[in-house]
Amino acid sequence: MNTFKPLTEAEERAGKAIVDSAYTVHKNLGPGLLEKVYEVCFVHELRKRGIEAERQIDIPIEYDGIVFDEGLRLDVLVENIAICELKAVDQVNPVWQAQVLSHLKLTNIRLGYLINFNVPIIKQGIQRFIL
Repeated sequence: MNTFKPLTEAEERAGKAIVDSAYTVHKNLGPGLLEKVYEVCFVHELRKRGIEAERQIDIPIEYDGIVFDEGLRLDVLVENIAICELKAVDQVNPVWQAQVLSHLKLTNIRLGYLINFNVPIIKQGIQRFIL
């Protein structure tokens, strides 16, 4: 049986800031812009809240005892405890959900978000994943 481990206080705080920042960016910009625009504004909002966030982070992966530098590229890494994959699309591809889960497993991070800004109401565009 898989026992659920609750999020830490730091993960909860980061998660609240992520959702709040996504909401603020969407409220101010609305849908229909390029992903890069949302990404830079989203990270700005996180930093305004005192949350450390980095964009387009390359994460090496280890496979078969070898470390490959060309492993993963994360859209946004938050406080080194949460991953955010940002989109600005009409339709969310299920492979992106799998991508977030894979990134979580490969980085040993438990908290991830798939955020699509191209929606009328941002609540519809936010998916949270916890390992």
